[in-house]
This record gives sequence, C-alpha cells and structure tokens, in this order.
Amino acid sequence: MDRISPYQGLAPRAFWRTGLAEAPYPPPDLYRPRWLLAPSDRIVTAGSCFAQHVGRALRRNGFNVLDAEPAPPGLDPDEAAARGYGLYSARYGNIYTTRQLRQLLDEAWEGAPAFDSVWERDGRFYDALRPNIAPGGMASAAEVAAARAAHLARVREVFAQADVFIFTLGLTEAWMHRPTGRVYATAPGTIAGRFDPAIHAFVNFRLAEVRDDLLAALARLRALNPALRVLLTVSPVPLTATASEAHVLPATVYSKSVLRACAGEICADHPWADYFPSYEIVTSARGGAAFFEPNLRSVTEAGVARVMRVFVGAHLGAGAEDAGADGAGTGGPGSEGSGAALAAGRDGGDRHDERQARRAARQERKAARAERRQAREGGR
Repeated sequence: MDRISPYQGLAPRAFWRTGLAEAPYPPPDLYRPRWLLAPSDRIVTAGSCFAQHVGRALRRNGFNVLDAEPAPPGLDPDEAAARGYGLYSARYGNIYTTRQLRQLLDEAWEGAPAFDSVWERDGRFYDALRPNIAPGGMASAAEVAAARAAHLARVREVFAQADVFIFTLGLTEAWMHRPTGRVYATAPGTIAGRFDPAIHAFVNFRLAEVRDDLLAALARLRALNPALRVLLTVSPVPLTATASEAHVLPATVYSKSVLRACAGEICADHPWADYFPSYEIVTSARGGAAFFEPNLRSVTEAGVARVMRVFVGAHLGAGAEDAGADGAGTGGPGSEGSGAALAAGRDGGDRHDERQARRAARQERKAARAERRQAREGGR
C-alpha cells in the first residue's frame, strides 16, 4: 500500500508518544552508537564533569582509558581527586569550553603567549588555567611554571596515543585575558588572582565560535592519528551563575543549546564523530527534577547511573558490568562554574545507587499511570 504520509510506517522511536511518553525510561532504542568501542581502544577523556563518569564506567568494564598523570603511590584517594588525579586522562582539570580545549592543545605543541598565567593569593601561587589542581597553591611562580611544563609533556604524550577521544561540552561562558585572548577555567579572583576589568573580560561564545574551536582542536588530534574517533556529550549540569546579564535559566538554556547544536553539526558532517545523549536523558520531561538533587543543579546518583547504564549497555550489551555513579552525583564541586574535583572510588555507592534507581523507576511508573488516568478522565 502506498504511503499517504512520509511519517507512515516509521519506527516507534520516531514518535514522541511511543518513543518517549509510553516507553520505559530511558527508552531502550535511544542511543545507537555509530561505532562500537573495543577493549583495545586507547581512550582519552576530557571536558566538563560528566566525562569523569564515562571514564570510570569504561574502566570498570575493562576498557583502556589512558591516564598520563597517575597519582603518586600512597596518596589518599580523596586527596588525589582534589588534586586532579584520576579524573581525566591528564591533570588538566575540567575543560568547560571548546576554546579551553583548543588553547590547551595549541600550547602543548606550540607554546603560549605571555599572559597572567600564574595567580597569587596569600603568598601562594596557582596555575591560572587549572587552579584547582593544587589546593592551597604552590610555593613559587617558578614551581607553577615547572609543573605546567611537565603537565604539557604528558598532554602531548597521551593525545598522541589516543584511538578514541571522549569530550563533554560544558559551557559557552568564560573569562578572557583581553590582550591575548586566552581563556581561564574560572573567573580571576574566584580561587586565586584578582579580577582586573582592564585586562579581564567576559565572553559568551556563539555557535560558530564553539564549532570552529572544536573543529580546530580535533583537526590537530586527527593529524596525529587520522583514524581517531571522537565521542561528544553535553553536560546536563546547569550554570552556577551567569555574567551575561540574563537570568540564569535562559542563560543555561542558551549555553546548552549552543553546545548541543555544535555536537549535532559535527556528528552530521563527520562519520568519525558520534554523540551520546547524556544531556537529554537527564533533562528531558521524563527525567527532569527526579534526576536532580533539591538544589536542581547536582545530578543524583540514580541519574548518573541511569545515563551510564545506557552508554555502557549500548557498547557492551548484556556483558556490561554495573555502570553506577561511584557513589557521587554530579554538579557540586568540580562541575559547571565551580572548582574542586569529584572524589573517585566505588565502594558501596553502586548498591545505594541501584536502590535509588529502582525507587526512581517506581516513582516514574506511578506518575505515568496517574498521567494516563488523568488523560482518560479528561477525555470523558
């Protein structure tokens, strides 16, 4: 029979009712990987806070997530995380914007222009581009410079080995050094240094800028390995604050919309790029407030676990181990607009997370039944 409408005969996943409203959550056919990860792939992670969870879930399932700057032996795990060890494939801390990623890679291979790269507070010194990696600061500016040179060597080393790069886009807003255009991970004066309007400026990157920066960064990496594959995600964590003069809600929606559009365009144009919908799983009408802590910023353990199970299950199927949240939600320290790193470690958090996930599922089923009952009564 001829189709009357181009939508006739499409799969259930193409329609809101069957693909989301009446489907289990997250929908089982939500994410179809463009290519599958293999245990032999050398994986590098970077970006905003959600990339930490992807890396940990992959490690638990036997994938080869590289770590070019492991913690010194004997260092307490909480202290190691606070100093940026084990969060990503190197100690660059959270990379919130694509401009940060581009300038990190440019600096690693070409060096950086002179700018206020060392901040001071109370006689202690901090790397302005990753101020969180040394709580309490360092003893001298020379020590900061030496530590950064060693870090950049590890950055070159780890990216040169990468088969897969997982990058989580977090923000469009940043603070910039006016004379050079360098952007910081945090606003000057927040952790260290001092804000000076004569040399520091707020910037809110537009879609074309975000896309151009990301494409330039990926072009550099693919020059090292033309077979490099890239997996993009968008962090669901809202802004802590905005300097855009807009209300923080539309400012957050603008930022995430730009990042999601950027990821979509790059994946549409390049078969070596894929997108995983962590942002959509957490923030959709079916996720919403149920996946956030009462502050409506921090993603709950159950929310993180739900996202990671979709991701790992799509790549490993029934062979996936528990992909829980490591006992730590997202959106507190170490997330968008804040500074310290999330603690690593698994211990009993996964079991607690499973209980929370089951509880959330029961609540979702109850809410769905109530919605259907209301719809039937409204139609009478």
